[in-house]
Amino acid sequence: MKTSLLDLLRELKAAGKSIAAYGASAKGNTLLNFLAPPLGLLDFVADRSPHKQGTLTPGLHLPVMNADELERRQPDYALLLAWNFAPEILQQQQAYRNAGGKFILPIPQPKIV
Repeated sequence: MKTSLLDLLRELKAAGKSIAAYGASAKGNTLLNFLAPPLGLLDFVADRSPHKQGTLTPGLHLPVMNADELERRQPDYALLLAWNFAPEILQQQQAYRNAGGKFILPIPQPKIV
């Protein structure tokens, strides 16, 4: 899973696509630190919690921003770090998706939705 997800992220970035992440959850940060993506692969992490916004993710030090940044910045892809809430988050972020944004579900195998 690690190899396939990193390969997908690298391919997208090499194609000039922008990639953010969504959900500064504990399990999501565990996944990020396990992946150890190279600097610059992910642009930022979006999260709805005001307690997490304005902080940096542990280990990788990615900036955590308001969830509205997905719609405002419109990255091509968002790696969904809170995959257990996928249906709810996909619905909440419908405006981002309607504008062409896509989510990457990492578990059990990387899948773009």
